Amino acid sequence: MKPKYQVIIDDIKSKILAGDYNVGEQIPTESALQSLYEVSRQTVRKAILELSNEGFLRSEKGSGTYVSNQYLSKTGGSSHKKTIGVITTYISDYIFPSIIRGIESRMNEDNYSLLLASTNNDVAQEKKALEMMLSHGVDGLIIEPTKSNLYNPNIAYYLSFKEQDIPLIMINAFYEEIELPFLCLDDVQSSYLATKELISKGHNQIGLIAKMDDLQGKYRMKGYIKALEEAKLRFNPEQIFSFNTETKQTLSTNLTDFLNKNKDTLTAIVCYNDEVGLEVVHACRQLDISIPEELSIIGQDNSYIAKNSNIKLTTLTHPQETMGRDAADWVIKKLQGKKDLPHSTYYQPVLIEGETVVAR
Repeated sequence: MKPKYQVIIDDIKSKILAGDYNVGEQIPTESALQSLYEVSRQTVRKAILELSNEGFLRSEKGSGTYVSNQYLSKTGGSSHKKTIGVITTYISDYIFPSIIRGIESRMNEDNYSLLLASTNNDVAQEKKALEMMLSHGVDGLIIEPTKSNLYNPNIAYYLSFKEQDIPLIMINAFYEEIELPFLCLDDVQSSYLATKELISKGHNQIGLIAKMDDLQGKYRMKGYIKALEEAKLRFNPEQIFSFNTETKQTLSTNLTDFLNKNKDTLTAIVCYNDEVGLEVVHACRQLDISIPEELSIIGQDNSYIAKNSNIKLTTLTHPQETMGRDAADWVIKKLQGKKDLPHSTYYQPVLIEGETVVAR
């Protein structure tokens, strides 16, 4: 359990970084803080002293305590080498090492430092990462949104970056409620092409596995529905399996149940990504469903999983390293004062044939 003075420090720091308290603004009095946090005057003074030492507050004798931005110069703001922050949902998994490699290679060309953080697709961890970037005084930020298909409680931090004119670009998804530049795969087109490929091979009972707390999942479902509509095939809710970040832990078991229940009707499945595609392969082996003879599978993102698993997944491309490089290039150009940079970029996916699709 945190000491009481640390709770006060963290809360006041959060309010400063989120823009609830602005630079030069007077914070509540010691007695008001005592009442607010239900602590002694000594605890309040200890918190204020610590925040003053870190450069978040400054006290004026006989006047009060005010918000300061001295913390920026204490965290390397005086250094000539610029730092770009990078926040992704994951770092070492799936396609993320490739994206980060692209970011790093472009930043190295102009001698920028990289400050890396991950959120594990958790908004509380995203809040900590954003606070770290703001308190460090990064010169720019590349970020992959957390649970981008749900309301995000950290919007104030993003607005704080905008207010401070810190260049910020999103990758893989974006928050629909705020206007920020982004680089994304055309997720609608990705699932559309996957579904269309299966339809062209004679499949008309096609399932979908979608992750619905991320915007990619919503758009990939949209592409799937679009292809069904074009082919005049009926959308069947029972052929949709959805999951989210929290239920991902039980994905294997739940997928096995879903496939077992639908094995007599489904002939093909469009998967949220290659990771899910491989889970489907494992579930089919448990259920003695032969791939692709009894069930055709298409993944998405062209990850190392698609290429290196025992059976080569049919999949669709994702820009990966190119996206990372383009994101870093956008931030660097913005910092160099370049105008008319693109607000939105969609990369077009291409189907890559593997061993998991067969004609009916």
